[in-house]
Formats: sequence, structure tokens, C-alpha cells
Amino acid sequence: MDLTLQGALDERRQQHLYRQRSNLNSRCAATIMVGGKSQHNFCSNDYLGLAGHPDIAKALQQGADDYGTGSGASHLISGHSQAHEQLEQELAEFTGRPRALLFSTGYMANMGAISALVGRRDLVLQDRLNHASLLDGGLLSRADLQRYKHANTDDLAVRLSASNAERKLVVTDGVFSMDGDLPPLEAMATVINQHQGWLMVDDAHGFGVLGKNGGGLIEALDLSIEQVPILVGTLGKAFGTFGAFVAGSEALIETLIQFSRSYIYTTALPPAVAVASSASLKILQAESWRREKLVSLVGRFRLGAGQIGLDLMDSQTPIQPVQINNDQRVMEINRQLRAKGFMVGAIRPPTVPKGSGRLRICLSATHTEEQIDQLLEALESVGA
Repeated sequence: MDLTLQGALDERRQQHLYRQRSNLNSRCAATIMVGGKSQHNFCSNDYLGLAGHPDIAKALQQGADDYGTGSGASHLISGHSQAHEQLEQELAEFTGRPRALLFSTGYMANMGAISALVGRRDLVLQDRLNHASLLDGGLLSRADLQRYKHANTDDLAVRLSASNAERKLVVTDGVFSMDGDLPPLEAMATVINQHQGWLMVDDAHGFGVLGKNGGGLIEALDLSIEQVPILVGTLGKAFGTFGAFVAGSEALIETLIQFSRSYIYTTALPPAVAVASSASLKILQAESWRREKLVSLVGRFRLGAGQIGLDLMDSQTPIQPVQINNDQRVMEINRQLRAKGFMVGAIRPPTVPKGSGRLRICLSATHTEEQIDQLLEALESVGA
């Protein structure tokens, strides 16, 4: 077995696609310790800088004191606590929906929702750049899975028109995680409604960041539950904690409780994490300056990047990809940046198409303008 496996590993290394982990020696922050060396952290999804917030840490500790370190069972056995119930109610109110349902991870929420809503004789249409968890959910459902052109409403309409499926589920990211751009949700919702379809939006990278109150892309575009009946959000990014949720109607949530395998057959999220997430939600709502600062930092980075000739993708979100378009070169640039004290994401296939390697730079409200300027100087010096 090992000889076969090692051959595949060696081939991946030769293709410059080998993945390696970094060992952090500190909490998630704008500056972190990696292997005993200080690094400016530009590869985290901690967009609002809440992952290391002391009040959230205290809430987690209090939750552990009250509920212990684990839930002990699945939600449907004895693992559903008052802490879970309270957070679900708060998330429902925050998203303006009747109900919300907690999942242990965003991956499980996406897979569980899709596979519970559609089956063999149904249709699932997914954007070509959707996250792997959404695509895997479509495959698990055994429905007819088709991928429409990225953010292309015309292609979506053609595929909807050609289907006679009873259930037609259209699935898209809210913010595309490797490009940072947004789907045309309003136009999509109109087309989907015309064909009696359902729209599911995974707003993992928009929730907490976009919208006046941090309600994500749905709030920013002022879309109704009729336009977007299935909303997925995660708590491990802007919230700075862990877990995920699906928000929607009473019928949707009860359907997931009854039929979502990744909800039914897994241990519930630790209640202490739910307590911490409730604390995070309060901070997220109260401290709008975090979102305002993010907008300012994004503008500063894009302006500076244009001045030094960086090839940026069309993104106004904290995800700022710098196109290198060479899968080997992107790794070399990444190594040079690490040597200068800057940690960014080096994204290669199969996460993105072959030949489209890029630096995935993520901004946080805890970054300073000086750090942005220093990053730009480093990018220019390594020839990015």
C-alpha cells in the first residue's frame, strides 16, 4: 500500500502541488508566531479580528464552566443544550428568518442541506466556482448535478428551462472564496423564481462582513426570504469561533432536522462554543467600526496594488487575490514573502484551475495601514 501511496505523493510534489501545514505558536491575530518566527498574518479568514477577542474567550470559559467541554451526544439524543437553543434563536433574529439550525461545520451544513432537499429525480445547479463542500453536497444528493458558467444568469436560465425535475435547487457562494467576487443574486433570484426553483446561498465569507449590520450579502442587497429561501452562514470566519448554521422557514428547518444526515448522525457542537458565538454576535452588531475599517483597508490595498502593477482580481471584499498564473512561481513568491515576515495563501490546483495560481491575501479589521503598506512593499520587492 505505502509504495502506491508514496508514488502519488511524489508525483504531487513534482507538480508543485504538495500541501504542508504551518505550526502556529500563538492565537489567531494580525501578527502571529509560526515556528518561533513573527509573521504578519494575511491568510486568515478572521475578517473582523474576533478570533482572539478577550470577551469571547471569557464567554467560552464561562460556557465550559457551565456545560463542560463537550456536548456528549447528537442534538436529537441529549446533546442539544439551552446554549445551542439560544444561539439558534439569536441567529434567526439576526438574519430576519423564522428559524436557524446549528451544524458542527460549514462543510456539514452544506452537505446536509443539499442532500436533505433534493434526491435522484431532482436537479442541482451549481456555479462552476462553488466551494468543494457545495459540490460534494450535490454529489451526495444523487440528484442531476450541473455546473453553470460562473455568475452567468443566462446559462443558469437555459439549464433551468431544459429541466423537468420536480425540485430545482440552485446553489451559489455568497462571496467566492478564491476570487472574492459576488454572484448577481437579485437577477438569479428572479430567474429561479420564474422556473419554480429554490435558491441556496452559502454566505460563509460574507456573513458578518457585508451589510450595514453584518448580515452578509443578503442584507447588503436587501433580499427577502422568498428570494433566498436557504441561507447558510459559518461562525469560524468573521465570528471568530466555530460551527455553522442554516437559516430559513419553519418547514425548511424541520426538514433538515428530520432528513439531514450530517445533522442527525454527529455529535453536537460543544455548548461552550455556542456561548462564545452568542458573545461574538453581540460584538459584531455593536462594533460596526470593524466593517468600516475593513472597507478602508481594502481600498488602501487596491489603490497601492494598482500603483505597483499587481494583477488583482475584481474583488471589493477582504479576499484580495493577486494573480500569478504560474503554479510553480506562486510557491516561490510565497516562500520569499515568508522570509520577509508575511504569511499569505499560495493557491494552486485543484483548488483553482491549472495555470491560475495566485496569492490569496485576506485582510482583517485588526491590520494597520502600516501593515498594508509594508505588505505592498514586500509584494513589489519579490516581483509579484
